[in-house]
Parts: sequence; C-alpha cells; structure tokens
Amino acid sequence: MATTRLDLLDPAEVARLGGIEIVAQGVVEGFLAGLHRSPFRGFSVEFTEHRAYQPGDEPRYLDWKILARSDRLFVKQFEEETNLRAMILVDSSRSMAWRGAEDRLTKRAYADRLAAALALILLRQRDATGLVTFDAAVRQVVPARVKAGQWTRLVRGLLETPDGGGTAAEGALRHVTSLLARRGLVVLISDLLFDRDLALTALRYLRHRGHQVIVFHVMDRAEMELTGPPEVRFRDPESTASVVVRPRELARAYAVTVQREIAAWRSACRRHGVMYHHVQTDMPFGLALRLLA
Repeated sequence: MATTRLDLLDPAEVARLGGIEIVAQGVVEGFLAGLHRSPFRGFSVEFTEHRAYQPGDEPRYLDWKILARSDRLFVKQFEEETNLRAMILVDSSRSMAWRGAEDRLTKRAYADRLAAALALILLRQRDATGLVTFDAAVRQVVPARVKAGQWTRLVRGLLETPDGGGTAAEGALRHVTSLLARRGLVVLISDLLFDRDLALTALRYLRHRGHQVIVFHVMDRAEMELTGPPEVRFRDPESTASVVVRPRELARAYAVTVQREIAAWRSACRRHGVMYHHVQTDMPFGLALRLLA
C-alpha cells in the first residue's frame, strides 16, 4: 500500500484518509512522482541554472555542493520557471453540495480538493496563487501571493466558505480582473449550472485581457442519466422549484439534453480560446490534473 499513488485512487477513498490538506498533499506527491515532464507551464524537471536563495524558497532546491564550497546559498532553477500569477475560482453554490450516491464526494468536496492540489503545484513552482469562492456573490478572496503560508491561507479560504445559495459566476469572474494586474492564469471549477451567456461574456473578457483561462466542468455521474422509481419529484437545490416526472419516459431525452449542454459549453469555450475539461466526481484527481497537459 505504501507505493500506491493516491492521485490514481477513487476520490472518495482518498478523502476518507483525512482533510483537504492531507488529501491534496498526497495527491500532489503521487502526481509529481508520476510525471516525466510536467504539463504545467512553468513547472519543469530539467535543470538550467542557479540563482541566489530568496526567503520562501523550498530547501529541497538548495544546491548543497555550492554551499559547501562557497558558504553561499543558491537554489537550482528549472526550465521555463515563470513566476505566473494564478487565481482559482471555486463555485460554492448549493447545487455543488449535491452527490448522487453516499459512496461519492459531493461536487463541492471534489472541487475543493482539486483546487487545493492545483494550488499546491502552482506554489511549489513559485507561481503566485490566489483564490475566489462564490455563489450568488463573492464569498472569499485570497489575493495571489507566493510567500510562506500561502497554501494554508488558500485551504482556510476553502474551509471557511459554507455551501451557499444561487450562482452568479460572471460577478466572480469580473472581480478577478481587479486581482490580476498583468497576464495570468484563471481556473474556474464549477458545475456550470448558471447563465452560460453571461459567464461566457466574462470569460471572453478575461481572454481579451490576455489571461489563460481553464474551466473544469464538475459533474456527478448520476447527473449524466435520469434514473429512479416509476415516479419521482426533483427539486432545484437553489430555488423552490420542483417537478414530478417519470424517469423511464424521459431518460433518453434527458441524456441527449445533458450531452448537448456539455457539447455547448465545450464548443463555446474553445471558440473563445478557453480550455474546457469535463470531469466527474469519481475521476481520480491525478487524471483530472493530467487534463492540463
């Protein structure tokens, strides 16, 4: 079991090992150990040169041979080191608190752990990383920094954001423009159950400003098809609306509609230069991170 890579296990199994911090650290260690070349812009395994040590640099990058020879601290610098500025946006609306079965994570729990793992990778490569959580309004803002303790602040921001109400992603996306003064990376993690046109307007604006934008469309496997008893009432978690349906009669039309929505998001994002990735909450975290290759 000691050699098992947590990033390739079932997400719910990994989550039972501990909190967000433990899960994210375990996932990242396994993920990085399995890389030959990193898919992340800025992270690299090929050494290029040395630079003087700066407070906050990871001790593992220190060159001990130079220290022994010259009594001066230098760190090893790797190919394409960038000092990127990144903002991770996590949807905390009530629909994200849903799961289709007890043996799976909620969409929000999956998103939080994926965000924490991604943030840890970015910070390890010396990229300033921040966080925005939102539902109908912006709930938490952690400005992008790279100093010591930043990852703890990001995780605290996730933990201190309760499950909210409705969703208004465009407001959070527009807020990011004031947090990134120069070109950077914006990662949106959401079930995308909000107005697509408004959100795409904000995403296009971020691309127009020169930012790289990535969307993780998080869904539960149970959302992909309509199942249940002969007659069942479905309630919208973000409103008082409900409807009684016969799943067997609507199953085919429902599946077609879901696939059409996924295709519409993928097509619209790619048309505007936004990277789109559809992930389900039973996808191992390492495979979700690999989508960034």
